[in-house]
Amino acid sequence: MRSLVALLALIFISAQAEPLKVAVASNFAAPMLAIADEFEKQSGYPVSLAFGASGKFVAQITHGAPFHLFFSADQSKPQALLDAGIAQAGSQQTYAIGKLVLWSPGQDPQQGNILNGPYRKLALANPRLAPYGSAAVSVLTQLNLLQSSKARWVQGENIAQTYQFVQSGNAELGFVALSQLMHNGALDTQHTWLVPSHLYPPIYQDRVVIRNAHERADTQAFLTFLQSPYAAQIIRSFGYVLPGQDQ
Repeated sequence: MRSLVALLALIFISAQAEPLKVAVASNFAAPMLAIADEFEKQSGYPVSLAFGASGKFVAQITHGAPFHLFFSADQSKPQALLDAGIAQAGSQQTYAIGKLVLWSPGQDPQQGNILNGPYRKLALANPRLAPYGSAAVSVLTQLNLLQSSKARWVQGENIAQTYQFVQSGNAELGFVALSQLMHNGALDTQHTWLVPSHLYPPIYQDRVVIRNAHERADTQAFLTFLQSPYAAQIIRSFGYVLPGQDQ
């Protein structure tokens, strides 16, 4: 009997030692790293983060990837996991509202007028996988530049790769997330155009709890910490709007 109790205790300890596995949309990488780091310090719970395109994560989670939480760049992908019975009912919640910018390191984007001028490549995230890419397509459509720009698109699998295309000079300009250009609560470059919000649908970013992860103490602790003033300050410092705030 004692050996059985010891074995069950060992299994319990091993389960508790397993890190909280969190899938995070690429645009939210920097704030999530800061939030998770502080959470680990305060709670003692280990956190394992993975960053990528929201669409890719949905495919991975659907096929059994062992994530406990999914922080998407939109609302439709968490909803798809709920509809499939993969995410916990009632767990979907908006954690941030994103902003889109046009970035051109070598010159002033001129309130978007640069899109009418000569350039070789325009970077944007794949609109089928990444919500920021879909938002970029909406902007180009509203500006009547969709067809004329298509031949010059270079598409990143996610917004992180899109940022790299522009940073490396492989594209002279690109649509990226405002959060990628923020440092200590301020833009770290002047070569941006904050795209007016009326040119694209609001980028509501939602999270869900996967399967039975809601039963884990670290899941509940992390979601509670995400509502803390510390986490809220971090999220705002990267240019996001919190739910309930004016956009």
